[in-house]
Amino acid sequence: MPDDIRFLCSLHNVGATSSEKSLTIEEISTWIVMEPDKVTENLDKLIKNDYVHMSFIEGARKYHVTIDGIRKVLSMYS
Repeated sequence: MPDDIRFLCSLHNVGATSSEKSLTIEEISTWIVMEPDKVTENLDKLIKNDYVHMSFIEGARKYHVTIDGIRKVLSMYS
């Protein structure tokens, strides 16, 4: 499984699946136990594929899995 897809599954599993549950890079780094630079690299790939969405919430960049990302994760379990 490619690193970015494994990362997507982890992001889904920690519950970042809506704008209300979006996480900052620092929060993601803590939850997934990954260096912030690697988090950013994975997020960039996933954003390009429309699996993750970035938004500004209270002045901070926050990220969450999109419906397409959720479908991608769920398709891996079927």
